[in-house]
Amino acid sequence: MFYNYEFKVGLQNTPSILNNNMIYTLLHNATIVNRGEEFTGSILIHKQTIVDVFRDEVPETFLQKNTRIIDCSGKYVIPGVIDDQVHFREPGLTHKGSIASESKAAIAGGITSYMEMPNVNPQTTTIELLEQKFDIASHSSYANYSFYLGATNTNIDQLRALDPTLTCGVKVFMGSSTGNMLVDNPEALKQIFSDVRIPVATHCEDEQIIQTNLAFYKQKYGDDIPIAFHPTIRSREACFASSKLAYDLAKKYNTRLHILHLSTADEMLLLESGLVTNKQITAEVCVHHLWFNAHDYETKGAFIKWNPAIKDEADRIALFEALLDDRIDVVATDHAPHTIEEKTGVYTKAASGGPLVQHSLLAMLEFYKQGIISLPRIIHKMCHAPADLFQIKKRGYIEKGFFADLVILNLSAQTKVTPQSLLYACNWSPFTNYTFSSKIEKTIINGSIVYENGCVSDTLQAMALEFNR
Repeated sequence: MFYNYEFKVGLQNTPSILNNNMIYTLLHNATIVNRGEEFTGSILIHKQTIVDVFRDEVPETFLQKNTRIIDCSGKYVIPGVIDDQVHFREPGLTHKGSIASESKAAIAGGITSYMEMPNVNPQTTTIELLEQKFDIASHSSYANYSFYLGATNTNIDQLRALDPTLTCGVKVFMGSSTGNMLVDNPEALKQIFSDVRIPVATHCEDEQIIQTNLAFYKQKYGDDIPIAFHPTIRSREACFASSKLAYDLAKKYNTRLHILHLSTADEMLLLESGLVTNKQITAEVCVHHLWFNAHDYETKGAFIKWNPAIKDEADRIALFEALLDDRIDVVATDHAPHTIEEKTGVYTKAASGGPLVQHSLLAMLEFYKQGIISLPRIIHKMCHAPADLFQIKKRGYIEKGFFADLVILNLSAQTKVTPQSLLYACNWSPFTNYTFSSKIEKTIINGSIVYENGCVSDTLQAMALEFNR
């Protein structure tokens, strides 16, 4: 059964469902984008798995009555997007979003797998709490899932006990955070960087620099600081100092470091170009840092208030250059919904973060249409590289034997972002009223169509991610 969320009216426009007598599904005559190339072909799916990829004619036996054939002529098929940084707000913050609501939005955006962050309530800083999140997702997630364990100044024993085949990584807040997840004790950082043997993902902003800057502007403006000063308060100096610290620790202790949501040209000096599989230190950029610049605060205000802050146009250009020359490895979202009420008000009260998973792929396709980045490179940065970086088992590619996580794209159709089209629980988007020049027609997870032309299946097909470590 599919619910139509485009119009919020239940069971209208219900697409056809695969007949139980049909053994195979064939995505026929698609333009397939995979491993750096585009070619016309067909993809054969059986149950959860890709059985074969045909570049030429499909064997006649698969064109018979036991195969459901989906004509993809004129359409593109790509691997499902893997988002390595989201905040789905469950448990404890479900007035902003939940694993169910935000993963629905994710599959509508072509994201088939996500890795979710620990700053919920209670914070995910013990293996017991981590297991509870996996349990919630097993009953409610629409996309494949994994969860980070959050580091603190005192939980090194929990980090050492993680199963590397089941946990995506450890999250270290080396900057402003809530509760006790700001890791600022030098001995704790030493233990984390020396002892953790799965990816250590860092939020890098220097807290002391930020607080000094904030105090200066509060003295001048009180709480009603003009939003234009956000990138001055959460400054490039704060970002670089913290990223350099993480870089130096990783080099010293041979840590598998992944630096999240880079935002400045300065930080690009720390990164090296190359294959993600050959790197000890990798990096991520988020869609909002590629799309917006500091001038957009004039019209968007706190609705583009993120941490780290969106900075100057020169920084945006430098991030794109680093993405194109493989110093930056992954494109993600840092999807972090807040209610409209939480995003409004004076500067010191307006929350940082915003919803992005429903439109991140569409946004990157706009850059493709503008000639800035090739389609195969988008697929590499959003699908292949996350799979390789985290060593995800049998996902991220269109390959025989891999799970059938796929997205069917229509690059000739449009998608207008309206309040009625949003699946986020917070019901707003920084892209509202923007019309994208591409459309996500279908999302397939583990061999089943879970999203089709504005409709989301109410049958959960998602699985926990596993890692080849």
